[in-house]
Order: sequence, then structure tokens, then C-alpha cells
Amino acid sequence: MQMEAVKPSAVTPSKSNWVRTLSKVFHLHPDTAGIVPDDGVQKVKPKEAEEWNDSKTAKRLSQKFDSLHDEELERRVSLEALTAKIFATVSAIKAEYAHLQCAQSPYDAEGIQAADRSIVLDLKKLSELKQCFLKKQYDPSPEHAIVLADLQEQKSLSKTFEIMGKKLEFQLKLKESEIIFLREKWDESNKQNRLLEKRLNQSGQLFVLDNLQLSSLNPSQFITSLGQTVKSVRNFVRLMIDEMKSADWDIDAAASSIQQGVVYWKADDKCFAFESFIYREMFKAFHHPYFSLFGSSITGRKKHPQVFFDRFMELKSLKVKEYLAVKPKSTFAKFCRAKYLQVVHPKMESSIFDNLSSRDMVSSYQFPDTTFFTLFVEMAKRVWLLHCLAFAFEPEASIFQISRGCRFSEVYMESVAEEAFLSSDITLESEPRVAFTVVPGFRIGKTVIQAQVYLSQMKTR
Repeated sequence: MQMEAVKPSAVTPSKSNWVRTLSKVFHLHPDTAGIVPDDGVQKVKPKEAEEWNDSKTAKRLSQKFDSLHDEELERRVSLEALTAKIFATVSAIKAEYAHLQCAQSPYDAEGIQAADRSIVLDLKKLSELKQCFLKKQYDPSPEHAIVLADLQEQKSLSKTFEIMGKKLEFQLKLKESEIIFLREKWDESNKQNRLLEKRLNQSGQLFVLDNLQLSSLNPSQFITSLGQTVKSVRNFVRLMIDEMKSADWDIDAAASSIQQGVVYWKADDKCFAFESFIYREMFKAFHHPYFSLFGSSITGRKKHPQVFFDRFMELKSLKVKEYLAVKPKSTFAKFCRAKYLQVVHPKMESSIFDNLSSRDMVSSYQFPDTTFFTLFVEMAKRVWLLHCLAFAFEPEASIFQISRGCRFSEVYMESVAEEAFLSSDITLESEPRVAFTVVPGFRIGKTVIQAQVYLSQMKTR
């Protein structure tokens, strides 16, 4: 079989055919694509080719920049998700720690164990988050993780506030219980104080001197009666000063008029000036039988100790208001009348009560039912009983006072102001001296009952 020869034109197309084919593919036209139809070859102008290359490079750079920007944004969002998880975990630890503290008081073993387990798990979770950061293992859905972490953090905060609220409620209940307990204790103390005050100042009974016999009388019973007298006087003085303050009296001026030229260690010490006035008036003529109420007819005559002892035992067991109501003209009633008119000045009574009705009643042996007069007659009773007890001794007890300016002696004196001995610059010339006697002293045989004095620094001449 004879093979035919293949012509070159059949295998390799001509140049013009190749150009026409490319033109059909790229839709190039001679007037826009720069094809020169003279020789049939496509030629591109140099300026247009350069612009085309720059545009292509800029497009590639823009795509690369967008790619880098997307990667940075994704990394930042992933870090935000990781940070949100860390804060949520820390909030959970704080909530569980608050739960742990709350479970300790009152003690809750199960609650403590549960909180401990939760804290351990959350600490492990923190460690895992640290490893994720170091290894750059981020959450594949960071936006979703951020929302969940915020939700968990808010739940933990709510749990913390709830636990703290319960703890505060528990503490509030404890405080309320303490308040109730202290109020009950305070009420009980007040009740006991009222009972003691009633026994000392209103009941008219000296319980510690029950079953007392004249033959067994000794200075200790007198000291006991004197102590109750001192308390009664201070109760009356306290009320008198309060009434004077309510009536706008100048307490400083009143104290200065009683004891002149005294330098007090502190302002409250001025009450001792008022006490000294009460003792001076109430104990005036104490060394005479019945305070010389009946003049020289009784004063010069010796009374048997048994008579005074009997009077002491009689009044000791009675209430003073009831006794005065039954015996308004008794010796004790006359004593109360005389001393009230001496102690309570008309000007004072008028300023306190706005009238002199109490004074008029007392003058006519009628005794007003007021707190002021009640405390006065309680005080008067104590002084009267001490007087009767003093004359029940054989020989009778004697009374003494300390003169102004005397040096302090522990044998005969007791200071009512401790500040007198606390100064470090006391010398022989500036040592505290007696300013005035507050409570008089007594002698019973060889026993000396110290006088209570107020000391003040006064230089000797």
C-alpha cells in the first residue's frame, strides 16, 4: 500500500491563522488591543503593559493584606475568648471560696467538701487555659466562647452576692440575738439595782443589822450604818443637782458659794461641795441627844444607851413614809421637819417646784408625796439611825471634822479624790491640803473611823 505524502501546510497552520484564533479567544480588536493589522502580528504598547502589571501586583498585595488582617482579627478574637474564660473561671473560684467561708460558720461538712472540690476543678481549668495560651490552642468558635464565658461570670457573681447576702443575714440574726440577750441582761441588772436601792434607800430595813443585840454592839455595825448613810446622802445630792440644773441654776456659782476658793481636780468634783453642805446641815448637833430638838432640858441629861438602841431597832424595821403617816408628831418627824427647813432653802424650793407648797406642808407636819421629799426623808432616816446607834455605845461615839488647810493623815482621813496623789511634781510646800470635809469622822472608844475629805493643792505661807 503506497502512503501519500503529507503536506506541511496541513500540519502546521500559517501565522495568520494562529493570530486569528487568539483574537477570537481573547476578543481582541485592532483598535482597542493594540493589534497592528499591517503585518498580522499583535503588538502591545509599552505604557499600557506597565499599567497592567502594576494593577496586577496591587491586586495581589491587597489580597495578601486582607489575608493578614483577617488572621490578626481572628487571633485577637481568640485571645479575647481565652481572657473571658480566665475571668469567668476566677469569678467561679471567688464564688466557691465565699461558699467555703460561709460553710464554716455554721459548720457544714458537706458544703465545705463540695466547695473544695469545685475550687480544685477551677484551678485545674486555669492551668489548662494557661497551656492553651502557651501552645496557641484557641477555641474554634471564639464568639460563642465569649458569650458563654460572660454568662458563666455573671452566674458566678450572682452566686457570690447570694452567698454574701446569706452570710450577712446570718450575722444580722446573731447580732439581733446578742441585742436581745444584752437587753435581757440589762433589764435584769436594772431590776437587781432597783431591788438593792429599795433595800438601801426605801425599804427602811437594815438587813445586815438584823438580830442585833446591845451587848454585841461593836464599831463594825456602826461602819455599816454609816456606809448606808453615805449612799443615801449621795442619792439625794444627785437628785438635788439634777433639779437645780433643770431650774437653770448656775452649779459652779452654787458650789463656790458653799466652798469658796477651792481648786477642783475635775469639774464633776463640785458635787462634793454639795455633799459637804448636806452633811454639815444634817449632822449639826449630832453630838447632842436628839440633835437638841428639845433644847437644854434633854441636852444636859444623860440618856441610857438602851433607849437609843430601842429607837434604832424600832425605826430600822419600818418604812419611813408609813412611820411618818402613823406618827406625824414623833421625835423623828420633828427631826425631819427641822432638817428639811434648814437644808432646802425657800429660793431653791421655789425655783424647783415653782411654789412653796411643800415647805408649807412640812411646816405643818404634813409630808408631801414627791420624789424629792421621799429621798430626803430616806436620807434623814439614815442620819437619825446613825445618831441613835452612836448614843447606844458606852461611851457614845463622837464626831469630828478636819479643818481647812490641814495636812493629809491616813489615820484620820480618807481622800474622796484620787487625783490628789497622782501628780508627779508634788513637793512639801505644794502637797495637797484639806480643802473641806465631805463626810465627818467618828471615834468609838479606841476605833477611829476616817473622815472623808477633799484635798486640793494649796501652798503654805
